[in-house]
Amino acid sequence: MRRSSLLQTAPHHFPCNYKNHNTLLLSLSLSFSKKLPSSRWAHHAASFTITAAAATVRGRNKIVVVLGPTGCGKSKLSVDLASRFFPSSEIINSDKIQVYNGLDITTNKIPLHERNNVPHHLLGEFHSSESHPEFTPSDFRSSASLTISEIHSRNKLPFIVGGSNSFIHALLVKMFNPELDVFNESNLDIAFSKEFRYRCCFIWVDVSPQVLNQYLVKRVDDMLDSGMYEELAEYFGSDSVNHQSGIKKAIGVPEFESYFKKFQNKGEDLTIDGDVEKMLAYEDAVRAIKDNTCQLAKRQLWKILRLRDAAGWDLKRVDATASVMAAMGGAGRRRVAEIWERQVVEPSVKIVKRFLME
Repeated sequence: MRRSSLLQTAPHHFPCNYKNHNTLLLSLSLSFSKKLPSSRWAHHAASFTITAAAATVRGRNKIVVVLGPTGCGKSKLSVDLASRFFPSSEIINSDKIQVYNGLDITTNKIPLHERNNVPHHLLGEFHSSESHPEFTPSDFRSSASLTISEIHSRNKLPFIVGGSNSFIHALLVKMFNPELDVFNESNLDIAFSKEFRYRCCFIWVDVSPQVLNQYLVKRVDDMLDSGMYEELAEYFGSDSVNHQSGIKKAIGVPEFESYFKKFQNKGEDLTIDGDVEKMLAYEDAVRAIKDNTCQLAKRQLWKILRLRDAAGWDLKRVDATASVMAAMGGAGRRRVAEIWERQVVEPSVKIVKRFLME
């Protein structure tokens, strides 16, 4: 039985070094020309050499930051940009949960086959230990800074991509105080640092909250169908679970903790079908995951608006609402791709190109 089908539709409780340009362009044309009409491909190919040169000559100390709430399409956009338009790019994950090793489905890490050979850093690389249980904003500032320096040394462009705005803030500002949480509501009167350590281009992928919430609910069902439940069962059955403090905060872990403690400790078969008690406990856990995921998106949006309005960060907004609606509405794959290309990818390409030419 499809596990997500056990849940009844319930009311939502939210808005809860380029040396071979010609070879590179040829290889791109073979794949990318299939995706764009010939006139549009000609335009992109003609401008690409200029953009690549700009990234190499003028890109010192430049980075692109892609931010937005969970589920908005940040990972897909960054891979599209890095693989098709700016292949002298590498991606640094800035999601505070995805830095941890393990629970790839539950933490929604982008699968290897969807990365299109674009190098990804700080994605599932950190292993919690008793001496270093959590990866902090200070850890991210140090690790990401080193990675950025390495990427720049290869004459490549770093993309910082993720939904943890506390990580992004810690990395970018010149004056960072690890003891001060600028996103804590009790610290709203504290001024943000206005100086950056890098020359930044910010792309904010936005989706209407109502549409995003509907999509996030569906995404949880899709994750369960992809093996999230089985992944969590294995996690809770591991002897090392008590030492993995950081990843314990991943949505899905606390919501299912009591369920697995109750039924695994009894040594029972964890199959849900036919067991009313397990089914009800399962439904409660999944409902909590959906609610908490939507609440996370709401908090992330609040932080983004605070960075824009209180800190004065120049965020270039790209609206992905239409593409999300089309995907949920059952539009064909080609139609969804066309909307995504026109309303998300193309504006983002223009934003990055202008930035690289500055």
